[in-house]
Amino acid sequence: MRRMLPVLLKRLSKIPDPRNPKKTKHKLTVLMLYGLLAFVFQYGSRRAANAELTRPMFEQNLRLLFPQLERLPHADTLFRVLARIDVSAIEQAHLELVKQLIRNKTFARYLINNAYPVGIDGTQKIAFSMLWGEHLLQRRIGPKVDPDSEDEQQYQYYVYVLEASLCFRNGMVIPLMSEFLEYAPGDGEQRKQDCETKAFHRLAARIKTAFPRLPVMLLLDGLYANGPIMERCRSYHWDFMIVLKDGSLPSVWEEVRSLGHEQPDNRLQQRWGEREQDFQWVNAIHYAYGPNAKKSLEVHVVTCREHWQVVDPQTAEIVTQESRHVWLSSRPLSRLNVHTRCNLGARYRWGIEGAFLVEKHQGYAYEHAFAKQWNAMKGYHFLMRLAHLINTLARFSKELAGLFAQLGVQAAIGLIRTTLTGPWLDPVEIEQRLNRPFRLRLR
Repeated sequence: MRRMLPVLLKRLSKIPDPRNPKKTKHKLTVLMLYGLLAFVFQYGSRRAANAELTRPMFEQNLRLLFPQLERLPHADTLFRVLARIDVSAIEQAHLELVKQLIRNKTFARYLINNAYPVGIDGTQKIAFSMLWGEHLLQRRIGPKVDPDSEDEQQYQYYVYVLEASLCFRNGMVIPLMSEFLEYAPGDGEQRKQDCETKAFHRLAARIKTAFPRLPVMLLLDGLYANGPIMERCRSYHWDFMIVLKDGSLPSVWEEVRSLGHEQPDNRLQQRWGEREQDFQWVNAIHYAYGPNAKKSLEVHVVTCREHWQVVDPQTAEIVTQESRHVWLSSRPLSRLNVHTRCNLGARYRWGIEGAFLVEKHQGYAYEHAFAKQWNAMKGYHFLMRLAHLINTLARFSKELAGLFAQLGVQAAIGLIRTTLTGPWLDPVEIEQRLNRPFRLRLR
């Protein structure tokens, strides 16, 4: 964190502070650092963070590591500030940090065909039984009500987020950007709610603005297998690997079935780990879409059939399991690139889904709102994603990889958190260590 702090604080210091300077006890950067530490140390609520971080010994050790923290603020002070500031600036600080890592070529050896693999997927953050903000999405719940009945239809109100993350083949998932689905102010009943595909186009435009020249490979699930989304990827010169489900894009499937037998050379059989794989692909499929099929583009389809042996836990016998995967590719497939694009790229789309499980159930309280105020809730979300980025880099760094491997992620963070609650740190040694040059090296 000390290595990354200059970049973060420089960006966070540019956020306009709406408070009265004469009545301000804590700088805005101090409040942001306090909120970030609450998520780095994995406190699940404002109350828990306030109770633990403000303990005398903990506060003394934090000031030893972060001299900017002259005095720790109260959690409610952070909430009041997040409710009033432009919280998107927190995400901009996050992006500046990622840009710095990219410029330093931190992830250079994990690229796929010289492109950064970016997974995009949506997930529900939290649901409520009452409408506390006009931005919340809504859906009907319970049994369908008879139109002639006087009973009212029940509604549930929820927050849904489309997330983008860098998904590398070593299992490292770097949070990148979030796009909240919401009702725009003034939306009427006749207007449809926001949806993932609409949010995708907004998120893609923001990624392109933030990284205009970055080579990107999008890893997407079957929801995004449609012409407009692939057209946008083409316009941005982005590579993509998209899951193709059975029944989706019938004209493409027709071409795959008719041409597959006519291209016997488009095949690769190999062993990958414990799996026997059989790849078959069809290149240069013409896909027409839009009104009267006036638009068209060229796609390529690859099918992977694989089988492997496992021990049945009930009978203790060795059984064979099989699976099948199909992807749409933006580039032609060949024997030279099919393994890289499928096994090292498209298959690791699961990384973003695994990151959701980590953020929801392993310490980051993704499904906790932290505030029933839209702007503040988004601010806490951005701080949480930034903290997840920092902890992920720590987990995969050469200096701490052994500790995380030995104890596990949550236990390792708990050990660091517990260490800061006691009088075991030597101020002189800490100062010497902080003054040494440090380079982040990933294992």
